[in-house]
Amino acid sequence: MFESYLMRWENLQLQRSQSETSEALPLALPGAVVRTFDTPDFKGITCYEIRAKSIINRVPGESRLPFQWTINPYRGCTHACTYCLSGDTRILMADGRTRELAQLSVGDQIYGTERRGSYRRYVPTTVLAHWSTTKPAYRVTLADGTRLVASGDHRFLTDRGWRYVAGTMNGSARRPYLTTSNSLLGTGRFAESPKQDDDYRRGYLCGMVRGDANLADREALDRSEEYLAGFGAPTTRAGVEAVTQLIEWPTRVGDSWTRGFLAGIFDAEGSCSQSVLRISNSDDTIITAIATGLARFGFDHAIEDPGRTNRVRSVRLRGGLRERLRFFHTADPAITRKRTIDGLAVKGDAPLRVASIDRLGFALPLCDITTGTGDFVAEGVISHNCFARKTHTYLDLDSGHDFDSRIIVKVNAPELLRKELSAASWRGQPIAMGTNVDPYQRAEGRYKLTRGILTVLGEYANPYSILTKGTLVLRDLDLLTEAARVSDVRVSVSVGFVDQSLWRQVEPGAPSPQARLRVCRTLTDTGIGCGVLMAPILPFLTDDDEHLAATVAAIAEAGADSVTPIVLHLRPGAREWFLGWLSGARPDLLPRYERLYGRGAYAPREYSRAITTRVAELARDYGIGTRRPTESRLTPRPRPDPPPHPDDVQLSLL
Repeated sequence: MFESYLMRWENLQLQRSQSETSEALPLALPGAVVRTFDTPDFKGITCYEIRAKSIINRVPGESRLPFQWTINPYRGCTHACTYCLSGDTRILMADGRTRELAQLSVGDQIYGTERRGSYRRYVPTTVLAHWSTTKPAYRVTLADGTRLVASGDHRFLTDRGWRYVAGTMNGSARRPYLTTSNSLLGTGRFAESPKQDDDYRRGYLCGMVRGDANLADREALDRSEEYLAGFGAPTTRAGVEAVTQLIEWPTRVGDSWTRGFLAGIFDAEGSCSQSVLRISNSDDTIITAIATGLARFGFDHAIEDPGRTNRVRSVRLRGGLRERLRFFHTADPAITRKRTIDGLAVKGDAPLRVASIDRLGFALPLCDITTGTGDFVAEGVISHNCFARKTHTYLDLDSGHDFDSRIIVKVNAPELLRKELSAASWRGQPIAMGTNVDPYQRAEGRYKLTRGILTVLGEYANPYSILTKGTLVLRDLDLLTEAARVSDVRVSVSVGFVDQSLWRQVEPGAPSPQARLRVCRTLTDTGIGCGVLMAPILPFLTDDDEHLAATVAAIAEAGADSVTPIVLHLRPGAREWFLGWLSGARPDLLPRYERLYGRGAYAPREYSRAITTRVAELARDYGIGTRRPTESRLTPRPRPDPPPHPDDVQLSLL
């Protein structure tokens, strides 16, 4: 594949140069040579060839990234990631609530998505950056009434892949764009959150107290105490009469009280196991109140009666994820762990067909964020973002279409790198590539800057890592192999166990453990260092000597140079999913998990230490981490003296 990809670029015909075009240069790029090409796949892409002043960039200390130095031979990216949305667009937070886009801050936890096997799934992600701009605005209206105000450069995920808000079929602006035949993908329209007035608070307390508040989490108890204090009701025996009056059934039930009641009864006795939301009770009056409250807001539901002697029945919410989220936003229960959608598949069952796309005719202030997953959930639909875009504005270029189509090419990157590596101040620190834009994007096929950079890094035996989406990295396998002989080129894979049947049950969307170990084997065979995170180790399932030994043996066979065991973490979301699976597959283990984890996310330290010790012993037995002349990379040679750069030579007058 990468051979044909490369050939398309190497055979490009130069269409015009700077001297032949009337296009004005950005003010920040004086002297740049402008090149465009006549190959259809690359129509509309302009390369600005510049001579950069520096190439090794220091990462700000507050960024919390695991590296200090980066190299980016290109600015802009033909992968065409885009943005922007109106600041009042509501974003789905990781706690299941919503917040306006303009109100988000760096570090906030929200929901994005990631591909796992054949499915895209919802996962928590972090806001890494937040900024605003002013652009011509469009209004996208969906069949469920949702209205999204966005720039024409913004992309949404549809049933036919990512689509821009606006585009054309021909010319330099040709790109896939939204039409009324598209349906967007996501959770569906967000419901309005309740106003927490006195009626809501009374309803909440009624649900909590009449339900079994003793089973509620700390978040629900804290909210209850706050509401009681607001009504002046002490949380002691002396306050029993006041509380009794607060939780009386109202003579006239309004929306606000009903929202509060549904939130309180859900916090007290609700569950959300295996994607099914239920609220249980044995009192006829309470069951009727739950069903009536759900019907008030148009929720489809069913009353389940398993015929138990204690007469406990459940009201089950129908409608899948879309209705679950609508319930959470309508009622706003306090307990965060019950609101998670972690790992659930993205489906197209919400009524999100595009009804219209209207150009508003004027520019508006619009916002964008950068996230760890590259996307986020906005007003119930999945939206794309790109973290590198704002860097284009530093060059007097637009961070939307310009970022996609105007690529800054630092043609002197390899020679500049040689100069900077030869400086006495450089101490050979590890360098990360691909942290801003992909070093193997389309332009690399023509300019070969990344290959030149890897050549220089190899000459100086400087350690580095690469992050890329491009298969063109295979072109440089010879350089990667040579670099791994003299310095660190690091990659890690995750393999918790090698039991095939268990993998199919627990990790059905992930590549098989054997496939992941083959990646490790390939990297190791080419001399590139590869370690394995042995994660997760499942208590009472894969923590016995037989499973541990088999997994460590397979890791050793794959040539890994390290193994790091990590015991299963049952964080909110993962806890509900895993214990839900366990209740069906191995219900006999549920009491043991409850004893081991209690209400926490981590197994006791003593247990984890025992696992770590056992894996370390097995790793020693199988020789992981020991150097073998026929298998490990060559012993790193001393860093060579850098060749003198012409600019560094002192000229003599004699």
